[in-house]
Amino acid sequence: MTLDDALDELRAQAEPGRAEQMAVYHKIDRPYLGVANPTTDMLVRNWRQAMDLETRLTLAHDLWQTNIFEARVAAAKLLTQARIKPSDATAWQLIASWVPDFDSWAIADHACMAGQRRLTADPTRVDEVENWTTSDHMWTRRAALVVTLPWTKQNHPSTDESAARDRILGWAATYVSDPDWFIQKAVAWWVRDLSKHDPDRSRAFLANYGDQMKPFARKEASRHLAV
Repeated sequence: MTLDDALDELRAQAEPGRAEQMAVYHKIDRPYLGVANPTTDMLVRNWRQAMDLETRLTLAHDLWQTNIFEARVAAAKLLTQARIKPSDATAWQLIASWVPDFDSWAIADHACMAGQRRLTADPTRVDEVENWTTSDHMWTRRAALVVTLPWTKQNHPSTDESAARDRILGWAATYVSDPDWFIQKAVAWWVRDLSKHDPDRSRAFLANYGDQMKPFARKEASRHLAV
């Protein structure tokens, strides 16, 4: 499948008036086709089944470069469920190359979901993600927490997983004084998800840093913790 083929399929699923609504909602100046997310997901699922990895990577790259909202979402989805050998670094490198382009939560979160698969396949890539935490680009700093959310999920973490939790919470600690809403929300998201599996670490984080967080973020982070 070529880029033109993919865009034709996306455009064929556009809903009248939806593109204008999306532009107002997302508040980012870029082309919108007006395709619902479940429809994009269905199309991409079919594309993945018909493509080898090299073709998926090429199409994902080309879709991303269009800057079309649905095309960028589709690019991320092409690499989210794909069967990729853990040792293959190409997909991770492509996803990481998109991070400086992030400018909205919707696209960033889809791309980070793809990145999560590649990080858990090779946790040494967390070393690279740590470099994102000092970026001048807010969306890059935020991505460091969103892409590492899989480390909040284990009920019985290994020694390495526990060390990774402490490492990432260390990044979050450097974010708590950042006034940006999206950074505060990302810290709250990480601590909230962690609290469902490791409440003691979440409580300790909030005890040490909760007073520096915005009230809404502190409330969100503690949502699942007993008062």
